Amino acid sequence: MTFENRLITGRSLTGAALVAALMAAGALPGQAQQIGGQQVGAQQVAAGERAAVSTSDEVIVTASRIAETADETLAPVSVITREEIERRQIRSVPDALRRVPGLTLTNNGGVGKATSVFLRGAESDHVLVLINGVKVGSATLGTFNFESLSIDDVERIEVVRGPRSHLYGSEALGGIIQIFTRKPTETTRAHASVGYGSNDTMEGTAGFSGRASGIGFSASTNYIRTDGINSCGNGTTVPGGGCFANQPDKDGFERSSVTGALDYAFSNGIKMEATGLYATSENEYDGSTSNESEAVNYVLGLRALASPTDFWDVTVAAGHTVDDADNFLDGTYESTFETERNSLSLQNDLYLLEDQVTTLGADFQRDLVGGSTDYVEDSRDNTGVFAQHRAEFGRHTVQLSGRVDENEQFGGHLTGGAAYGYRITDNLRATASYGTAFKAPSFNDLYYPGFGNEDLEPERSESAEIGLAAKVGGFELGANLFHTEIDDLIAYDSSIFAPANVDKARITGLELTASGEVAGFLLSAGATFLDPVNASGGANDGNQLPRRAEQVYTLSVDRELGGLGLGLGEFAVGGDVHHESERYDNLANTTKLDAYTTLDLRASWEATENWGVDVKLSNLFDEDYKTAAYYNQQGRAFFLRLTYRR
Repeated sequence: MTFENRLITGRSLTGAALVAALMAAGALPGQAQQIGGQQVGAQQVAAGERAAVSTSDEVIVTASRIAETADETLAPVSVITREEIERRQIRSVPDALRRVPGLTLTNNGGVGKATSVFLRGAESDHVLVLINGVKVGSATLGTFNFESLSIDDVERIEVVRGPRSHLYGSEALGGIIQIFTRKPTETTRAHASVGYGSNDTMEGTAGFSGRASGIGFSASTNYIRTDGINSCGNGTTVPGGGCFANQPDKDGFERSSVTGALDYAFSNGIKMEATGLYATSENEYDGSTSNESEAVNYVLGLRALASPTDFWDVTVAAGHTVDDADNFLDGTYESTFETERNSLSLQNDLYLLEDQVTTLGADFQRDLVGGSTDYVEDSRDNTGVFAQHRAEFGRHTVQLSGRVDENEQFGGHLTGGAAYGYRITDNLRATASYGTAFKAPSFNDLYYPGFGNEDLEPERSESAEIGLAAKVGGFELGANLFHTEIDDLIAYDSSIFAPANVDKARITGLELTASGEVAGFLLSAGATFLDPVNASGGANDGNQLPRRAEQVYTLSVDRELGGLGLGLGEFAVGGDVHHESERYDNLANTTKLDAYTTLDLRASWEATENWGVDVKLSNLFDEDYKTAAYYNQQGRAFFLRLTYRR
């Protein structure tokens, strides 16, 4: 499909034109638009409807900072919709990410505990996370607390695999995870649920959305509490990792969250949108310096979009995030960490030539840290300017992009990307791409008292990739082969008792995906083959990078059963199989984590048009496994939920 096929009033479908076109055509019951390179989510599936198997017409915006369909993008993208979240009875954001090709997770002991994401073998802080277009995460740790966000507040997730620093700047070395919360809908809708499960887990959610007098609104709230499991299984006498504590008790978790959104289109064509997320949590864990925390996370986003001419869309976006935590040891206060991030973005999309779009923009970001720890520097600014040009010529698509970042700590940094696509047939396309990326050191890396190293340089990478996407017999198939080399990896250097740019890594991988429908069964499968090699020289040279599995397999199967002739509503069943090969927990590859396979089963009953019951059995065979040494994972568990949707 060319840009010309998507023209509305002489322009490509993007920004405000995309919204108007999709809604006028009935393609989306809500909104899906690109706002200044920062996504605005879509309410894509009405209650009780199952989305089409094909994902090629999904509108995405993360990969190129412009609106395009999955069939057009030159980057490998996985989209997790609200429909999939409900159909698969996904319980958390990490649970939703588990089946993304090339992505593996580690968790430190169950619900609410620290979760790290490794995308294409890169480090956990090499993944840029956005919520409604706003960059989130802790400026001190350099990572995002995924447990601060309820999956019930999420409308969709886009995961872009591969480097994107040439459009987004620091952290997008392994890829980007973009999370949309629920957005206003054109018709009034409401949802609510209550559930109970293993470990005395109780959860409730409620929300509504709609439009009145031209103002779109959406609000959602969620509450969860659980007794949890014993998060850590090692005692103080066990060296080499874990929690360095012997605290054999259950470690609970409790979280309350609220999300909201407003939008309004003025008569002059300018559209405004505001989004917000506020979450508080209390978390228990095992540790020698602290074992309890009370956290507050909130994210605010504002954006305005206008079209001064028929060939020019301009967007201004602003964001504000806070990540605060108070830490305690057996009820005694120990420390406070506070980080704040303010951002501003300007993007111009120019449609000067047929089937071509040029994007020019700038981003500004200021990070602030505070709390009980005194850092040598407690603020840092970063300004980035970027440009991109995308063009289609018959069966050929070319995309070139570049960015310059000026950081208060490490100075200027240039990154670039190039991608090419060729449509061999209407149902077969080949792609090739190359990109550079970087990751700025975190405040802890640079300034943490007694640990930081102010002389650190950014981590840098080069990546190359080729891919094939095909449609065969009702199935969508994909294959992506990639190679990444990372220089100046930051790791602890015992010779200076501080972090240093001492490591290198070579990562080669193959991702395979397939999805389709056969005899009424909805199937989705994936396989990742990864060779993550430590190339830093010395004793660990040639070793497998820690906590990365070399093989990951996923399979999801669903079947709608109808009413079974009982006249009691609609029934559906499904299941997920997840397998990961063995991996190591340390650089020396002396602490092995065994391979594991889990099976989840689910069933749902839509008793009426509005009311339903879901039940899920997780880890059916009670597999005993760990994703980080000494940290326990949930055994066999169940969750039962009553749902209402209107």
